[in-house]
Amino acid sequence: MRAAFLLRRARRAGSEEKLTEQARDFALSLPVPVRLQVCVSLDGTLAYIYAWLNLQMINGHRARSAQRLAPLADWRGVSSGHDAPYHYVVATDIEPEWEAEFNRWYDAEHMPGLAAVPGTVHAARLRSLDGEPHYHSCYDITSPETLEREEWRLMRSSAWSVRVRPHFANTRRLMFRTILDERRSRALVESVF
Repeated sequence: MRAAFLLRRARRAGSEEKLTEQARDFALSLPVPVRLQVCVSLDGTLAYIYAWLNLQMINGHRARSAQRLAPLADWRGVSSGHDAPYHYVVATDIEPEWEAEFNRWYDAEHMPGLAAVPGTVHAARLRSLDGEPHYHSCYDITSPETLEREEWRLMRSSAWSVRVRPHFANTRRLMFRTILDERRSRALVESVF
């Protein structure tokens, strides 16, 4: 299963070319080949650079100024194979006494249900090894309108969802436009290694 390093930028550091250059430099700081994903928030104030790699390859390595994200689960979306120019992230903590229920809900109902919504290309759950929020749910989607579909709304308002959500803490919901994805990063990464 793949894990990730996440390099967050509070402000965009210039153009898309500059962010791609930063992603390449980030990949060079890691001891193994990676798949890069660069995303910019729709309001342009935040950039995420992911370095996706095999979990066994990151054990013991700490990239400077990056947050390590360990995989919990991974789903192919019903729209797998389509382009996913958008990346939606929900990062949250959960009250300790609700953590087991939270994880059951996410794995049994919530994420599989959202992966089944047309427009969802890929969905993954990750746990931060280095900071808060502890849980990250990432969705590669075809359009922000995916989140407005009736199927998505129904998953967010299920009885189980209504029971668990009040126990979230430190929650952030962010929509990004992907400027470097797996297909486009392949050539960049191959030029690095």
